[in-house]
Amino acid sequence: MTVTGAARGGTPPPKIGPGPRALSDRTALVGSSFQGSEPPVGHLPDSLLMRILVVSDIHANWPALAVINEPHDVCICLGDLVDYGPDPGLCVRWAMENAQYAIRGNHDHGVAQGIEVSGETGYRYLTRVSRPLVWEALGADERRYLLQLPLTQRLTLGGKRFYLVHATPRDPLDEYLMKDPQLWARRIQNVDADIVCVGHSHQQFNLAVDGTVVLNPGSVGQPRDGDPRAAYAVIDDHKVELKRVEYPIEETIARIEASSLPERAKLLMSHSLRTGRLPDPTADRDEWE
Repeated sequence: MTVTGAARGGTPPPKIGPGPRALSDRTALVGSSFQGSEPPVGHLPDSLLMRILVVSDIHANWPALAVINEPHDVCICLGDLVDYGPDPGLCVRWAMENAQYAIRGNHDHGVAQGIEVSGETGYRYLTRVSRPLVWEALGADERRYLLQLPLTQRLTLGGKRFYLVHATPRDPLDEYLMKDPQLWARRIQNVDADIVCVGHSHQQFNLAVDGTVVLNPGSVGQPRDGDPRAAYAVIDDHKVELKRVEYPIEETIARIEASSLPERAKLLMSHSLRTGRLPDPTADRDEWE
């Protein structure tokens, strides 16, 4: 597999720092705490006066990550830097150099711990065939970084208490929880935080749950909600903004096509990146085998 990264001689990832707050013309604001919705979205107290970039589920998709050029004071990364995509080294190095706070996702854990995956369908199959190529691509520094990422993290920013976890407080790596305020109320009932930031489901949401904001920024590198644009979130001036931005998908696909992945995996990954989801499993399987 042709994989780029600092350890393999690729271009070092750029630092993204504070700057003008104008949005790129390719960036879409898809939700904020001041817009009505059902279920209700989370509102942030007035004491939080900084701009925070929140990203998750990058999955080795450097072209998607590289277009996010939001000015910010702090960057939070909620895990899953690796697997699936063609550029794990670049994405890990970006997190090492730009994410002031980062936690471990289930894919980071699997790669760092040398865990082999079995499976012949869906994303589990894609994990199985792409992970050995990630092991080959990452250098010692990148592997060490993934190994030392915490499962959860508590921090205070702007006087507000944050709790970071990839999946859920009950199961930090593996439990899938979608946009369901009642289920989240049970999961965070013993979490003493104003803002709970999660990833894993690849679904964007901003919920108000018993006085706590539960934020999922969505997936930068592998959206699964039918919208192929890169997803992320910004917390700025008392509000949460869920954002999407177009990126050169065909560039990522070209890198995948140039890799040593099986042809079936290349087809599945290309479809997922172009459409924001895997093909219907009930469709004609001959196209995907």
